[in-house]
Amino acid sequence: MTSIFQILLLILNVVQFVVLAHVIISWLINFQVLNLRQPLVAQIWDGLNRLLEPIYSQVRRVIPATAGIDFAPLIVLLAVYALRIVLMNNISAFY
Repeated sequence: MTSIFQILLLILNVVQFVVLAHVIISWLINFQVLNLRQPLVAQIWDGLNRLLEPIYSQVRRVIPATAGIDFAPLIVLLAVYALRIVLMNNISAFY
């Protein structure tokens, strides 16, 4: 059961990393540090969008629309942190 706990934490860490990478790359693109005309940047951006858009769309259905600010990545990160807290508080169930 310990391995299941560790696998769940690993998945949460990967999701956290991917969301943070998506947020940072979106900032770099918006501030014109990165250019989507570069093939590598475009491929990474497209891959991250394909990975995260299904998750973000589910969150966007629940939260109200705001004027130009997308809170979906923040909500996803908060959910990842909340799941990590729940797992850590119930660690005894995995032993």
